[in-house]
Amino acid sequence: MKRIILFAMICFACMTSFGQKYAYINSEYILSNMSEYKEAQAELNRLAVMWQKEIEAKFSAIDSMYKRYQVEAITMPEQIKISREEAIIAEERAAKDLQKKRFGQDGDLFKKREELVKPIQDRVISTVNDYAKEKGYAFVFDAAGDMTIIYADPKWDINAQILQKLGVSVNDDLDD
Repeated sequence: MKRIILFAMICFACMTSFGQKYAYINSEYILSNMSEYKEAQAELNRLAVMWQKEIEAKFSAIDSMYKRYQVEAITMPEQIKISREEAIIAEERAAKDLQKKRFGQDGDLFKKREELVKPIQDRVISTVNDYAKEKGYAFVFDAAGDMTIIYADPKWDINAQILQKLGVSVNDDLDD
């Protein structure tokens, strides 16, 4: 009985792996060699710096308001103290809201990244899909990011072919 089960498992493993081809890419490498991706990243960085400066200026103004309030609070009537405190709190809330609007999960930077980078990533994915179908690959893995590949035979690296299909020339000596 054990022999039959072992034989069946070996046959199943042979049948499922027979004829399947595997390849891998490094999407970070591919994207870093695409000029439009570099331009999109530069634009995102420029916007992030500009928006960060805008937010820092607001927090700096709030800090100045608070310091001035601390100095003047000693001689202020209670009603004016309360209204100044409320104004400071409102400004701080507005600055935090702006920070969330710019850098939050669905903020302006996220939306701009979707607008600029997603079409480039979609183009790469589409090219990989077309190439994989053309070459008969069962799986194409991405070696970038969280996926861990302990060993990858360079003969299955299709980065150069994908870059070529994308019309990107690279001076590396990658084999086909």
